[in-house]
Amino acid sequence: MTTRRTGLREQKKQATRVALREAALRLALKDGPDNVRVDDIAEAAGVSPRTYNNYFSSREQAIVAAVTAERESRVATAVAARPAHVRLADALTEAILEQYTEPRDHDEVLLINASPTLRDAFLDAAAAIEHPLAAAIDQRLGDTGTPTARVLAASVAAAVRIALRQWLQPPAAPLATGGLVVPSGSLPDLLRSALAALAPALDAAEEQARQRLQQ
Repeated sequence: MTTRRTGLREQKKQATRVALREAALRLALKDGPDNVRVDDIAEAAGVSPRTYNNYFSSREQAIVAAVTAERESRVATAVAARPAHVRLADALTEAILEQYTEPRDHDEVLLINASPTLRDAFLDAAAAIEHPLAAAIDQRLGDTGTPTARVLAASVAAAVRIALRQWLQPPAAPLATGGLVVPSGSLPDLLRSALAALAPALDAAEEQARQRLQQ
């Protein structure tokens, strides 16, 4: 019974989180992100502002959460689903590209690109992949006694953030009217380039894992 109650409680919390983030995005698209208040989001989701604060620290965080829609768990799941014979560096690159270059709603892209605070929140959201990704890497390496998986996952998150920043905020790119940033370059190419820098470390971690199994 305790397990069932815990499961129902978690489902309710997840449903509340989804309702809040979807309400935030809906209001931002309708009224503009600068005109959305936390009280408005909470009311649209049918909860109190105090409840809202238990889930999100800002309206930007809630809006971006709706746009990314649990991307962090999807990336980790994609890595874990890759066959064991696939090189870890390739598995990570494939999973990142799959989840970060999927078709996006045009209005959502414009919303993010037009707001400096939303762009910053979108970039910061890349850090959310670190913890679930560390678990997926750890599972592949079988290396629960060292910080290797956590270090590698943090490095992947940093590489993704750098690629996204370059895509959204190209150096010396002039801002269009209203602060709109037009994404520049190929996001898949930027992600591949950033992640390629980590390949030697990922390969070394895999080699160490193989050596441990042979001992």
